[in-house]
Amino acid sequence: MAGNPHYKVVELSLVTDEEIEKALNKWAGEGWIFDGIHFVVRDSSKRPTMAFIFFTSGASESEELKNV
Repeated sequence: MAGNPHYKVVELSLVTDEEIEKALNKWAGEGWIFDGIHFVVRDSSKRPTMAFIFFTSGASESEELKNV
């Protein structure tokens, strides 16, 4: 896979271990590589209210469009 990496951002509004695992398995199963996760936390609570999961892919945009 040559070329610039492409990125995918997945937003989770329900932040549980099951939802994170489901998103990771879904997108990794489609060839995306996990790059990181960012949790959004309010000052009044330590529990995350949202999460953004980042993935990368070395596939070209035209290759990705064929697989969607």
